[in-house]
Amino acid sequence: QSPPKAEPQHWRVGMADEKGAPREVRKAAIASLFGSALEWYDFFLYGTAAALVFNTLFFPTFDPLVGTIAAFGTNAVGFLARPLGGIVFGHFGDRLGRKSMLVITLVIMGVATFLIGLLPTYSTIGVWAPVLLVVLRVVQGIAVGGEWGGGVLIVSEHAPSHRRGFYSAWSQSGIGLGFVLSASVFALAQGVTSNESFLAWGWRIPFMVGILLTAAGLLIRLRIMETPAFQQ
Repeated sequence: QSPPKAEPQHWRVGMADEKGAPREVRKAAIASLFGSALEWYDFFLYGTAAALVFNTLFFPTFDPLVGTIAAFGTNAVGFLARPLGGIVFGHFGDRLGRKSMLVITLVIMGVATFLIGLLPTYSTIGVWAPVLLVVLRVVQGIAVGGEWGGGVLIVSEHAPSHRRGFYSAWSQSGIGLGFVLSASVFALAQGVTSNESFLAWGWRIPFMVGILLTAAGLLIRLRIMETPAFQQ
């Protein structure tokens, strides 16, 4: 009788200790949850602004309806850029580490969002305003594309095999949390300013606050260890 085949070692890396390192797994899950929430907060801000102000501030030469369609069109660009981010950061995540790529995507997203909050409008620099807006939206899409896969990966490679699905789901929960957070901050900014002030500068507040949230996310994310699979 042939002896049973040994399980390939690479499947057991980071999961051989079924009791695992619960504290490190929880840290990875929490860091992935908050990191994902903050990145998606930044990503979803754009969609809210596209509905409320971008048609007026960045596409004023169009009919209002056409301007709104154009604003949502630039919003869609971010989703189209996501696969590119997944490919690029997935490639370098395999070579340089999952943690380092997640730190980079968080910084890229935070800086791009902050710069959107600083962008001059069409009345100031003309057609360059929507061009720069689209460029920053593409950068956002690339960053969130790298975040989505990397966030799940860094948790699943820390978790013991019998709890991999549970802990990996924490990263996905961050998407909904980011959406609620972005809508809430925009509602708050709109509620404490007049219509004129909101169009003039109030809409920028949620984007600029993103840099503070990014700093908080970095403090959390830098505390986690690289995954056992990548270390081997």
